[in-house]
Amino acid sequence: MPTKPLPSFITENTVLPIIAAPMFLVSGPEMVLATCKAGVIGSFPAPNARTLEVLDEWLNQITSELALARETEPTKKIAPWAANIVVHRTYNRLRDELDLIVKYRAPIVITALGGPAPIVEAVHSYGGIVLADVNSVAFAAKAAKTGVDGLVLVSAGAGGHAGTMTGFAFVEAVRTFWDGWIVLAGGISTGRGVRAAQALGADLAYMGTRFIATQESLASQDYRQMLVEASTDDIILTNAFTGVPANMLKPSIRRQGLDPDNLKPKNQIDFDDPQSGMRAWKDVWSAGQGVGVIREVLPVGELVAQLRREYTEVLRQEINNPWS
Repeated sequence: MPTKPLPSFITENTVLPIIAAPMFLVSGPEMVLATCKAGVIGSFPAPNARTLEVLDEWLNQITSELALARETEPTKKIAPWAANIVVHRTYNRLRDELDLIVKYRAPIVITALGGPAPIVEAVHSYGGIVLADVNSVAFAAKAAKTGVDGLVLVSAGAGGHAGTMTGFAFVEAVRTFWDGWIVLAGGISTGRGVRAAQALGADLAYMGTRFIATQESLASQDYRQMLVEASTDDIILTNAFTGVPANMLKPSIRRQGLDPDNLKPKNQIDFDDPQSGMRAWKDVWSAGQGVGVIREVLPVGELVAQLRREYTEVLRQEINNPWS
C-alpha cells in the first residue's frame, strides 16, 4: 500500500526520524526545548503540568523559546514539538487542556488512553496534526476512522503503558488498512532501532526510556541511575498500579516494600487526576525493554549526536549489503 509522505515541517526540521516520547512526570519544557533544538521532535504529557496555570506557562515557554531559536539560528534544524493529551472519559481536564493546545497551536498533538475523535477537529482547525496512541490492531482500526493523521503503535517492550504485540507484526498488520503515518514504539533505544523501524514501514520511531537518562529530564537522579544499572531482567509488565498493563522497574517496586512477583492486580482504571495519590509513576518507575543499552546519563544534545552516528553507520552498511 502506497503511504503518505511526512509533512515538510517535520522532514525539513529534524535530523533523525524520532519523537522523544511523552513520559509521565519525566518530560517537561526543558527536555522538549533540548530535543527540539537538537533536531528531534520533543513532547510532553499535558498532565505533567500540575495545574492549568502551569501548563499555560510551559506552553508559552516552549513556543517563545523555539521561535527565538529559529530567528537567531535560521540555518539550524529545530524540530517541531508535540503535546500529549489524555482523552480517557474519566480525565476531567481534557477540555481545558485542549483549549490551551489550540491557543498555542501545538504542531503535533498525541492522544492517549482513549478515542481521539473529540480533539481532531479542533487541532485540524489551525493546521496541526493528530497522532493517536494505540496498543492493538483493533484500536488502530478504530482510530483510523476518526480522521487522525497518524498512529503511534505501542508494541511489546515499550516503557510505561505497553502493548503485547511485537513491532514486526503490528506494523505489518496496520499497513494492510492504513496509508497514513506510523510511529513505532517499543524497545527502540538506538539509531539502529530507528532505522529498523523505518525498514518495517514506520515513518518515525518513538523513543522514551533512553531520554529518561538525560540531564534535562524531570526524573530524579536515583531514577536515572537505576536505568544505567538495569537490564531487561529488571522489567516487569503489570497492571497493579494504574489498571493498565505497564512495564515497570522491579528495583523501584522493591524500594516501596513490594514484591514484584506478588503484586495485586488493579481492575479499575481512573485518570481523573493522574497525580493524586498514585504510587506510579512518582515512586514506582517505568522503563522499556531497551533499557539494557543505557550506560550513562547524557545531555540530550550528546545523546542525539550518538543516535545520529549509530543511524548513519547503518546507512553505510546498507550500501554494502550484498542483497541490496
